[in-house]
Amino acid sequence: MPHIFNKYYPLRNIAFFFGEGGLIFFSLFLVNWLFNGWAILRIDLFGCVEQALLVTVVFQICLYFFDLYELRENYPLAATATRITQAFGVGCIVLGLFYYVMPTATIPTRIFWTSYFILYLLLILWRAAYIAILQKQLFVHSIAIMGTGKLAADITREIEERLDAPYYIKAFVGAGTPLYNPKNVPVYENIKEIDQQLLNNDIDRLVLALDDRRGATPIRELMAYKLQGVSIEGGVSFYEKLTAKILVERMDPSWVVFSDGFSAGRVQLLGKRCIDILLSLILAVLSAPVMAGAALIIKMESPGPVFYMQERVGKARHLFHVIKFRSMVEDAEKDGAVWASTNDSRVTRFGSFMRKIRIDELPQLFNVLKGEMSLVGPRPERPVFVERLKESIPFYDIRHAVRPGVTGWAQVCYPYGASEEDALRKLEYDLYYIKHMSVPLDLLVIFRTVKTVLFAKGGR
Repeated sequence: MPHIFNKYYPLRNIAFFFGEGGLIFFSLFLVNWLFNGWAILRIDLFGCVEQALLVTVVFQICLYFFDLYELRENYPLAATATRITQAFGVGCIVLGLFYYVMPTATIPTRIFWTSYFILYLLLILWRAAYIAILQKQLFVHSIAIMGTGKLAADITREIEERLDAPYYIKAFVGAGTPLYNPKNVPVYENIKEIDQQLLNNDIDRLVLALDDRRGATPIRELMAYKLQGVSIEGGVSFYEKLTAKILVERMDPSWVVFSDGFSAGRVQLLGKRCIDILLSLILAVLSAPVMAGAALIIKMESPGPVFYMQERVGKARHLFHVIKFRSMVEDAEKDGAVWASTNDSRVTRFGSFMRKIRIDELPQLFNVLKGEMSLVGPRPERPVFVERLKESIPFYDIRHAVRPGVTGWAQVCYPYGASEEDALRKLEYDLYYIKHMSVPLDLLVIFRTVKTVLFAKGGR
């Protein structure tokens, strides 16, 4: 089973992604062959491959940016076709820019547009076939969940509410009625009742999801199954691999102590810091005209300073002042600190625009260069909120073990949060990031941040 950053990616999904890439690539190659015959093999085979590869990469990136690889929900085929048209439209613009810079990569017009319409139809059929596979739950792993309480319900909800879930729940084991069982999966009181299904591989995995394991875990039976090759996994770890977040409410200190991760070596931290400095300098130079324009508009729109300095809690609970472009009216918090809200009346018109595309965050690049922040990490919170959240949310202080970030795993995975419930949900992603912190994960977060900014997702 392929795992990246301890997140499980089903082979079915990987085959779908690369299969779609193959359709795009070979459509272009096939049309080229139809127009030019076998001459392409001796005239410019490498050039044809290069041209087809460029179109494939650009189109698949555009499909990703239009959420066409996000298959949690079953969108109507007409809506999927519309989004493919939009993605390909943007892809054509991007290719036009590439062709302007690299004329040798240009595909002849008749070949390109013939390929375009062929691969468009092929992609519609390809996706219709894949949706049918997902609906019929083909190529999934069957599991049994030991437990009928809240942890079992959380796992079940993540599986049953996703169209592309890689697992199929075949049985519950435990006393009582499961808190969440929308498909009326059979419930067995004792693990011995599914003995043959486990041993015959009718059930691929047993997930231990008991809310209270003290005295309720059948250790002797589980050990016997383990020795006979049955896969057994703890509920919190299984949930982490399924969702790329950590179920904070079900964690216990021993799980943190004995699990892999939650530590970074000096070399890794040095590499992260070097990338922070390099990318921050590049971004500061590239965004300088944008920042200059934003400063001018802020000054013209409302009285008050251009920058807004706000005290935040950083690594090891060190206090620092985060630098942002002012997006609210002056003295917006004269009555005390409050969470930001949707359509907040304190936000200026240009401030609302800045927040949607994250322009107000650009000055934080200087916090990164000063070493107070990193490009990627948990978002820094204000001291008044930290004290409140520490009391109500378990393990909240763990997020202060690393430098806070301009962007983060929680920011690209969860919508804007402005409540204690949102803080808890975002902490689940923050702890996942801290556990698996690495340069490749940072680069993935930065890539996904570009998508978030371009489509103005999550800002208030």
